[in-house]
Amino acid sequence: APLAEAAPIAARHDAVDFLLAAEAVRGALRAALKGAPDMARALARLALDRFAPRDLGAIRDGLGRAEAMAAALDAVTAAPPIPPLVVAARTALVPADGPRAELARALADPLPARLEDGGLVATGYDGELDALRRLRDGARDAIAALQMDLAQAWGVASLKIRHHQQFGFLAEVPAAAGEKLLREGAKDGPHAPVHRQTMANAMRFTCTALAELDRRVAEAGEQAAKRERMVAQHLRRLCLAAAPGIASTAAAMAELDVHAAAAELAADGTWCRPEVTDRADFAVVAGRHPVVEAALARARGPAFVPNDCDLSAGRRLCLLTGPNMAGKSTFLRQNALLVILAQAGLFVPAERARLGLTDRLFSRVGAADDIAGGRSTFMVEMAETAAILNQATSRSLVVLDEVGRGTATWDGLAIAWSVLEALHDRIRCRTIFATHFHELTALAGKLPELAPAHMQVREWRGEVVFEHRVGPGAAEKSWGVHVARLAGVPRPVLMRAQEVLKALEARARGLDPLSDELPLFARPAAAPPAEAPAASPALAALAEIDADSLSPREALDAIYRLKSLLGPVPPGAE
Repeated sequence: APLAEAAPIAARHDAVDFLLAAEAVRGALRAALKGAPDMARALARLALDRFAPRDLGAIRDGLGRAEAMAAALDAVTAAPPIPPLVVAARTALVPADGPRAELARALADPLPARLEDGGLVATGYDGELDALRRLRDGARDAIAALQMDLAQAWGVASLKIRHHQQFGFLAEVPAAAGEKLLREGAKDGPHAPVHRQTMANAMRFTCTALAELDRRVAEAGEQAAKRERMVAQHLRRLCLAAAPGIASTAAAMAELDVHAAAAELAADGTWCRPEVTDRADFAVVAGRHPVVEAALARARGPAFVPNDCDLSAGRRLCLLTGPNMAGKSTFLRQNALLVILAQAGLFVPAERARLGLTDRLFSRVGAADDIAGGRSTFMVEMAETAAILNQATSRSLVVLDEVGRGTATWDGLAIAWSVLEALHDRIRCRTIFATHFHELTALAGKLPELAPAHMQVREWRGEVVFEHRVGPGAAEKSWGVHVARLAGVPRPVLMRAQEVLKALEARARGLDPLSDELPLFARPAAAPPAEAPAASPALAALAEIDADSLSPREALDAIYRLKSLLGPVPPGAE
């Protein structure tokens, strides 16, 4: 949800500017933010009473990091002055009724994963809980003493007292000793053994003394767990009472995080502060696509090629032509992303940028169908185009890629033609319109604010090199057959496609797309049938040659044979 008013956008840019200049402060803020917990999520879990000990720890640790961020901002004594957004965030970083000190005293370190595991409350915070813990933990000494007494009374030196989840404390002896106790029968007193369980190599017994010890330990453990739950609820209520302040602190941390990250992106000097105006400006110098640029850098690929874009008054509609894979879609997307970044309050990847406020951004890029909804790819494309034509205003930015390509050539060209005229004449918005319909370039003489542009390519040693640069004027062709060859289409298919392409281009030259009568669809006047040329012996011989199977010597012989069939060449003929 980028902003749509100049003043709040400028306030965010001021915050980024400040943190860009104050490198030490930015470093301290980012160090405190690194690993900061999600206090808003912890508050939500506390409010629902479905919290874990680590949620209380998140509030404690988050408030501690917020205090460190506040201290970093308080250390600023010299220019540049702190902008209003950063001042407001600094005020919210330390809530007046924050429970951080209480949580720091109350919570143990490390914290258990669950409340049921115990160990949430630090020793020394609650006296009653400490007493119950001592009673519970003191039973260990009592267990050791009773184990020695039973070993002596039963005459089994290897006797061990174990705890069973169902039976409580049991005395475990080897199987032979257990058989002896069973044969001797019951004994008087609290140490009289009572058989409870037989295992493969051991037997387990209980007695009155063990049962009494089990009762005392269980009661102490239950009381300690109950008291710990009460302390946990007390800490939960403290956090909920301070919830508005904690939420404001979390929001302030998030805001400073965004501004500091934006300043970090601009720290190498390749991102600039955009000039955001209330006019219909759009002038970008050396703009770049931030995601593609970062991906190329990670892959150690070629450097991203920056491009200018000027959609200011007098040239607000850019008609972009050029081959596939030359960068048209990247150019469309990068300029849309620059608007989003700028109006979100971030700097932009460009040398300079002057951007008029955009009320809405419309994008019709890519192809997808909706099979379940009964909509074809072209139907989806037309629905998106309709949304643009019905909702865009003169302050909108529209990027369209290949309108009309999903249907028959003339239908698609007619739709693209009329959409282009509507964007220019009726909506009058800033637009980048990428197309392979080269016939649309004829509109440059009819629509005064249409500026043709193309993705530059060059041929080198029979290969097409994509320069990824946007130049003025229309492209000569789309190089689609070349892209098909790069994709691995078989050579015979490519050769046939080249033949068909030449024939279609020759036929299209007779069309006059600007004629007043039947624009775009006027058929050329029928030409008288030409006399068929006589078959050439050289062409017939050439058609029979399998060039892929010839050796170098055979190829040279074939050339001499073809030259002899051609006969003498007139002087000056090519």
